[in-house]
Amino acid sequence: MLNRPNRFTVIRDARAWAQRSPRALAGALAGIALLFGGITYWCLVARYRESTDDAYVRADIVTVSPRVSGYLAQVLVQDNQDVKAGDVLARIDDSDYLARVALAQGAVDAADAELRGRRAAITNLDALSDEQTSHIAAAEADVAAQQAAAHKAALAYQRQQWLKQEQIASQEQLESAQAEAAMSASAQAQAQAALAGSRKRLVSLQTERAKAEAARDAGEADLAKARATLTLAQLDLDHTRIQAPSSGRVGQRSLRVGQYVAVGTPLLAIVPRDTYVVANFKETQLARVHLGQPVQVEVDALGGRHLHGRVESFSPASGAEFALLPPDNATGNFTKIVQRMPLRVALDAAEADALRPGMSVVATIDTQRTP
Repeated sequence: MLNRPNRFTVIRDARAWAQRSPRALAGALAGIALLFGGITYWCLVARYRESTDDAYVRADIVTVSPRVSGYLAQVLVQDNQDVKAGDVLARIDDSDYLARVALAQGAVDAADAELRGRRAAITNLDALSDEQTSHIAAAEADVAAQQAAAHKAALAYQRQQWLKQEQIASQEQLESAQAEAAMSASAQAQAQAALAGSRKRLVSLQTERAKAEAARDAGEADLAKARATLTLAQLDLDHTRIQAPSSGRVGQRSLRVGQYVAVGTPLLAIVPRDTYVVANFKETQLARVHLGQPVQVEVDALGGRHLHGRVESFSPASGAEFALLPPDNATGNFTKIVQRMPLRVALDAAEADALRPGMSVVATIDTQRTP
């Protein structure tokens, strides 16, 4: 049976070892300090940080395509050139489009002249209607006068008839009064016929005005159509100047002078300087992640330089859901796989300019700090 060393023996041996190996003792103490520091760092800092190397720099790249077809007459940009929004990148030969604008302008002028003529016709008909209304008023007055004259002649004839019966008036006077009454009645009938003709003429003028109004409305529609055609032709002419939709740097340039381009053909891409990071974290890492928390981005292309940002937004679904063939786990055997959830990291404006889309980075979120 082995003899166990007592407490005094162990202490004596430890003191002897310490006296013989001071460097070993120092190393042991350093190791203990490092272990304690590591545990402290993990408890206070490391366990609150979530990191992933499945992160990449992204930007809202715009592909520039022509809106009209034709042959390129000028190319005004080079590869990797900086451009501003509205800068002219290239020009398409505009000869055909200038002719279309001139043709459309001629159609507008013709429609405008036709419309002016129809409006003048309506104005003329209005003047004729006013004049005819005056004629009707005069005819009505004439009818009233003729009615009064006929009534007076009829009374005179009746009086002559009474006087003839009393043998006071002669036969000649009676016949004269009868003739006057007949002439007054005929004049009254003629005045009434003239009044009816004037009224019919006014109705005819009103009908012609209604037709002229319909023609004017059609002319206005033709003019609006011609102007719309002119606007489209002018837009096509303007689109022969291919302009930069946003500021950035030219990339993937494929346009050359003399090249025929069709509508929608990709000619170049504009890469903006406003970049951001898309980091794909495991779903098990997101329990304490919130919007606005600080993010430290380590960029491989910059020699491990650390940039700063914040959590801007979360993806509405995992990356697998947006795949061309999303997984379907409803049949067959099932193995649970931790999914990746993309989130967007907004970088500080001064630091985002140093990055280029496509760079790989390491993103670390400090979940201990709340926004």
